[in-house]
Amino acid sequence: MLPLALERFLRNFAVGFSTLLLDLALLTLATNVFGVPYYMATFGAFLFSVSVNYVVSRYVVFPGSERSWTRGFAYYAALSLFGAVATTVSVAFAVEYLAVHFIVARIFVSGCVGTINYIINLLYNFKVRGKPLRN
Repeated sequence: MLPLALERFLRNFAVGFSTLLLDLALLTLATNVFGVPYYMATFGAFLFSVSVNYVVSRYVVFPGSERSWTRGFAYYAALSLFGAVATTVSVAFAVEYLAVHFIVARIFVSGCVGTINYIINLLYNFKVRGKPLRN
């Protein structure tokens, strides 16, 4: 058996990685097929995939949350809006000033923003630190 904190983190990583793949697929589709500028596509793909992430994380990563679904999603949405802005600005910076391809920049940025989001959700939004993953 893994320690609780490690198991929760690994579950978060698995959910986050899956929704990152969804994000990258939407980003690629929007830019390459529909011609949406990468910075607009980054913002939209992030918001969509993070919404999917909330639903899955609620069951898999943060079961037993003290918050209701609606209130929890409101907090999550506010955090996600900040994450979308931080992600979009960081990707644009990497593309424009560091000459990094937007997909590569998006992958790198996801690790930074995702880790911060996990910690905030664990401690503040879902309030499940130290609580069991199973009933």
